[in-house]
Amino acid sequence: MGIPVLLDTDIGSDVDDAVCLAYLLRHPECELLGVTTVSGQPDKRAMMVDAMCREAEKPVTVYCGLDDPMIVEPKQTEVPQTDALVQWRHARVFPDGEAIGFMAETIQSRPGEVTLLTIGPLTNVGVLFETVPQIAEQLKQIVMMCGVIGEAEDTTVEWNALLDPHALDIVCRSSVPSLTMVGLDVTRKVTMTEADFRERCKGGVLDVVASFAEIWFRSRDTVTFHDPLAGALVFQPDICAYRTGRVEIETDEGDTMGKTLFSEKEGGTHRVATEVDAERFFEHYWDTVKKETQ
Repeated sequence: MGIPVLLDTDIGSDVDDAVCLAYLLRHPECELLGVTTVSGQPDKRAMMVDAMCREAEKPVTVYCGLDDPMIVEPKQTEVPQTDALVQWRHARVFPDGEAIGFMAETIQSRPGEVTLLTIGPLTNVGVLFETVPQIAEQLKQIVMMCGVIGEAEDTTVEWNALLDPHALDIVCRSSVPSLTMVGLDVTRKVTMTEADFRERCKGGVLDVVASFAEIWFRSRDTVTFHDPLAGALVFQPDICAYRTGRVEIETDEGDTMGKTLFSEKEGGTHRVATEVDAERFFEHYWDTVKKETQ
């Protein structure tokens, strides 16, 4: 029996979402219950998910989620990596307006078992928690790539948090039994050069990822494994070190909107990653995704 995972993603903007999905599709202990997409043009993001699942020969339910944030103006309206979809088979039509219901039904069908892995803005999850009473309590845990807890150069607000701070605030104030957050201050320690990534990212579903990455490399020369690190913590949590306490979100208008504020407290239900064993992470990631391609 695997670990039941529900993935919420804004695949198609940064390439790391696809890198994370490839890991989940390859992991022998991952029971991927479904994928919901979030942020601008969620239908195009769903096409990318479907293309990867087809190439991996894994039938996975995919739903288009919400495109606009709960309150703030949209900041992520384009999905540049969909240009690569011409190379791959994929569905073009997905259930409309049913993502939140699907998430609720999936969690309620496995009370206390489901891990919700969020690697995009928290719009879908915030609306879910607002509209379905006690649904947060029925999860096993949330694991998210979001926020900045320690030092991260000059960055004070992480992109997923900035895109929908009010939804993130709802999630952090919820009664979810366990919330794990890995932020930019930690994920920036797991980075790979363009040349190294191209050399590694070959075979099966990784070929789809590589095609998305080519569009990413038009303007960048590295891949940072933000989202794959969050995914790995579902299965190998000791790759990171943590502090335990409570995360709060700044929601007032201004430059710090979306800032993640952490208060350490013994026995708290929130834990934030503070360090990562980068060598061990990369070894685990590539061992997992390459198993079926060797």
